Amino acid sequence: MSIFNWFKKSKKPKAALIPNQASEHYQSVETNGRLEEMIESMNRIFGGNDDFGVRRFHVFGHYEAAMFYYSTMIDQAMLNGDILKSFMYVPPHLEEKSIKPSRLKEVLLKDSIFHSQVGTEGRFANLVEAVLRGQTVVAIEGLDEAFVIGTRNIEQRAIDQPATEQVIRGPREGFIEMLSTNIALLRYRLQTPDLRMNTLELGRRTKSKVAICYMEGITNPDLLKEVKKRLSNIDIDAILDSGYLEQFIEDNHLSPFPQVQYTERPDKVAANLLEGRVAILVDGSPLALVVPTVFSQFYQTVEDYTERFLLMSAVRLARLVALIFSLVFPSLYVAIISFNPELIPTEFAVAVAGGRAGVPFPAIIEVLVIEISMEVLREATIRLPQQVGGALSIVGVLVIGQAAVAAGFASPITVVIIALTTIGSFATPAYNAALALRLLRFPLIILAGIFGLYGVMIGLILIANHLISLKSFGVPYLSPLVPGSYQGMKDLLVRGPLWWMNKRPSFLYPLDATRLSDKTVEQLKQPTDNVMDPLKFKEQKE
Repeated sequence: MSIFNWFKKSKKPKAALIPNQASEHYQSVETNGRLEEMIESMNRIFGGNDDFGVRRFHVFGHYEAAMFYYSTMIDQAMLNGDILKSFMYVPPHLEEKSIKPSRLKEVLLKDSIFHSQVGTEGRFANLVEAVLRGQTVVAIEGLDEAFVIGTRNIEQRAIDQPATEQVIRGPREGFIEMLSTNIALLRYRLQTPDLRMNTLELGRRTKSKVAICYMEGITNPDLLKEVKKRLSNIDIDAILDSGYLEQFIEDNHLSPFPQVQYTERPDKVAANLLEGRVAILVDGSPLALVVPTVFSQFYQTVEDYTERFLLMSAVRLARLVALIFSLVFPSLYVAIISFNPELIPTEFAVAVAGGRAGVPFPAIIEVLVIEISMEVLREATIRLPQQVGGALSIVGVLVIGQAAVAAGFASPITVVIIALTTIGSFATPAYNAALALRLLRFPLIILAGIFGLYGVMIGLILIANHLISLKSFGVPYLSPLVPGSYQGMKDLLVRGPLWWMNKRPSFLYPLDATRLSDKTVEQLKQPTDNVMDPLKFKEQKE
């Protein structure tokens, strides 16, 4: 049954069809070359949209045709100058010749249309989807296939410095929402034919394009196959951001720790691709997903590799101390104050007792109240407009903290502990990893208030056991620490020299494991030539 007969038999002939429903109904329907029926069908589907345009014209002055497009999604200048003009005017070298209907499609494709993104399509459902994507469809009377021309032009923001990942030394370009621009940023950094892009569409309503990026000859084929399998199993009505995909493809959905890394930086994605990982880009999202992920990636930054290794190793250790500090410091304080005050030096214990003299709450209640207040203040600072958020954070910390101490609601030492803990959580580069540590801080405080230091140790053992059991696409989460890898240890707690890390991570099982050639490593061991030595020039002068 043709699409046009179906419209006649429809129970609600006046109601416009939802485009995706039309696509589902007419997957196997072919166009028949009748222009008026095509126009009627398109109007039934898109007629309720004021930005839907139908432009009638004559091809070469003889053949009736119609053009279908969304005026808000196309380049109007290109449509008028490059597309419409090439359909209406006969090519100069064919002006004196008669063009038969059987040769019309061939002449248009090979002689008339000067546009690179043009093709023909005979399925009506695909023509509907082409209009929805911002392409222009041209149907000609008598031709059983319509022309599909790439005219999509959507306003986009300029490439700017990433807002979520600050950088001191390194590229200052970040992904934007347009998938084509993001792929171009990757190809600019990886100018090799080994960079491969496989695309698929997800979302029954949104038809969001998803690009799977990997390096041919480096990425393990089993990893690539598993990524495609998990993505193809997703059947949802809409994919509005890459965060939707992250929640579907992670291994453990109940773990607070992120098993998929997201980033706004093209250089970071390129570095991960060169190690053998797979990147996932979604049209409409400025954040790329990188899989598989291990815990050590969440406290590493771009500066770790663009600066000298001695300095950045010290900075990374400080970052690790801040990470551990933000997790266990409040619970240690509660455990020592409540159960083991003898562990505090006498002079310090007297000062702490004096500060807590007027506080009516036990230490656990006091810490929990201040912690929750700090989380509320942090969330309010993020959600408020940028002009107001900075002022609120300063006023909240100074005024509310000082007022709480003056009113006897909290002790000064508790405010100091919570402040140091909050600062330590800010030192974690990855927001989602810092959020997991902030969440785990509360059960540790409760365990410390009930069992003391034993409770803290029990909580840390449970967290460590969970991290050991966690996997990302089969890769142990604590790699290369557990299971141990000597090559990986060079970039775990400290950042070794680049010439030490001459192999790619072994836990990714890359096809090409060598990153730095042995010749370069041997050359670095050779003594350098002091070509500008002043003594050499003095001898030459003498």
